Amino acid sequence: METYPNQVDQVLRDSGWVPGRQVDPEGWISAFEAEGLRRHAAVSAFLSEFGGLGVNISGSGVSRSREPFELDPSLCEGEGDRFLEWSEDVKKSIFPIGVLDDGRFFLGIDENSEIYLVETWLASFGSMPEAMSNLIMGVKATIIDDGGN
Repeated sequence: METYPNQVDQVLRDSGWVPGRQVDPEGWISAFEAEGLRRHAAVSAFLSEFGGLGVNISGSGVSRSREPFELDPSLCEGEGDRFLEWSEDVKKSIFPIGVLDDGRFFLGIDENSEIYLVETWLASFGSMPEAMSNLIMGVKATIIDDGGN
C-alpha cells in the first residue's frame, strides 16, 4: 500500500479515497478495449483504487495552479484514437483514466504506472505514487512531445 504526504493524503480522503479502496473497473476498461486499447495490470490496479474519484482542488501549487481532476475514464469516451496514437508514438500502452481541469485535458496511465497529460501534446506527471502527489500539489507535468507546437 502506498503512503502519501499528509496534505496529499488529506485531499484524497476528502475526495472519498481510503487506503484499500476497491471499485470494479471492468466497465471502464472494456469500453476502451472495444476502441482498440490494450488492458494492462497498472490501469486495472489504478482504477480499482482511484476510479470514480473527483478531486476538487484549486489555488497556487508548486510550479502550476492546482487544478481539479476527475478519475473517470468515461469522460474520455470517443478519444480512444488519441490514446492509441500517443501509445504508438512513445511505445507505451497509455490507457484513459480521467480528465484534468474540468475536462480541458485528458489523463492516462501506462503499463509502468506513469501518469500522462494527453492532448495534442503529451506530458508526464511521473509514476505512481509520486504522480498523484504531483497532480494534487500542482507540480507541472514534464513535456514528452509538444505535438509539433
